[in-house]
Amino acid sequence: MYFLYILKSINYRKSYIGITENVSRRLQEHNAGMSFFTKPYSPWTILYTEECKNREEARQREKYFKSTTGRREMKKMFAKIKPE
Repeated sequence: MYFLYILKSINYRKSYIGITENVSRRLQEHNAGMSFFTKPYSPWTILYTEECKNREEARQREKYFKSTTGRREMKKMFAKIKPE
């Protein structure tokens, strides 16, 4: 079982889209600075997760969210989150 996940930086206007088999472990890795792209924008919070049947399906969804249409959908998700 794979998951698509979208992270949102708490302190910056950045997002990150990825796939994994273990979302909580992957979030810990991002917040620990183990990813080149996400390290400067820590800490991160999970904005969205989606369960996928296999790696190929998760990769297709990841590609969708990285497309123009997917980015628009993500903006709508961000708009629903109220700043603390």
